[in-house]
Amino acid sequence: MEPALSTEALDESALYSLVRRETRDADEQAACLRDWDQVYEQLSPGQFEGRFMEVWFRGIQLFREVTNQSVHEEGLMRAGDRVLGVPVAMQGQGYFCGRPISPDAIMTMRGGDELDFRAPEHFDIVAVSVPVEVLTRYATEIEHRDIERELQEVAVLQATKSAVHEFRGFLLTALESVSRTPAMLQYPAMQKGLEHALLSSVVKAVGQTDDSRATASPTARHAIVSRAQDYMREHIEEPLTVEDLCRVLGVSRRTLQYSFQEVLQLNPVSYLRAMRLNGARRMLKSADPQRHSVQDIAARWGFWHLSHFANDYRRMFGELPSETLRSSAHPARTV
Repeated sequence: MEPALSTEALDESALYSLVRRETRDADEQAACLRDWDQVYEQLSPGQFEGRFMEVWFRGIQLFREVTNQSVHEEGLMRAGDRVLGVPVAMQGQGYFCGRPISPDAIMTMRGGDELDFRAPEHFDIVAVSVPVEVLTRYATEIEHRDIERELQEVAVLQATKSAVHEFRGFLLTALESVSRTPAMLQYPAMQKGLEHALLSSVVKAVGQTDDSRATASPTARHAIVSRAQDYMREHIEEPLTVEDLCRVLGVSRRTLQYSFQEVLQLNPVSYLRAMRLNGARRMLKSADPQRHSVQDIAARWGFWHLSHFANDYRRMFGELPSETLRSSAHPARTV
């Protein structure tokens, strides 16, 4: 695995950074985005592998994120920004803020909005996050458009295929170009030119919607899943059953199963197990092996059968819980 690479210019007149990382853990991946407060729960079993690249300058984040496992992402993006992202590759369907996404969808949210995203397996996304004030001023002065009004309550922008292709291609080209020669960003004129090109691409993408496809509203099944997730988190250490959830939510077993399958590609029992496994993993990574045991941590997260817990854990994360606990005493050093 390549070591993390971080390049930063300290010249206040042209501050910029380029970061490349490869990760082996969903939490490491979640921490890559600067100033985002998010949690990733791994849903599909297997060793997690992720890649991340970010170019930052003038308050703009241009980034690409690749994950091999299905992940449920929650949290808050950087305050004061507007982000637009488009898939580069994906295996299966994802769900973003209650809307199904396809390879031809542009996802967007504003700082302060809650992130709720189920990324499918082998997901690759490129995105740009820009200060709302900068984007609004550019759209008003250059295009005479109120872009924030256009994007109000929009989570998945159904743009034309040609618009998505052009937007995706531009972001990838810009990211690749800067990553090859990051020193070009030491020049304020270069930063200004790239900033305007990115703002122009965002405004253009938003303006080329496909009127034949109305923006999808959150599905009824997503609402059921959201309520179930809230209840699960509040009772994470209790031995919840499908019947418990059906009673609390007032829905049938079939409705609950179909809802989870559509939104998360998992049944309720498997999702609850995944949440607990992720919670146990975080605790194992931060625990002191001299003071804590795998058995204690497993019990705290509701796993009463230690061998089943170890098997489920290894299937999900590609290592035994005892290996995670041992590695917590010798954390990897970032280069």
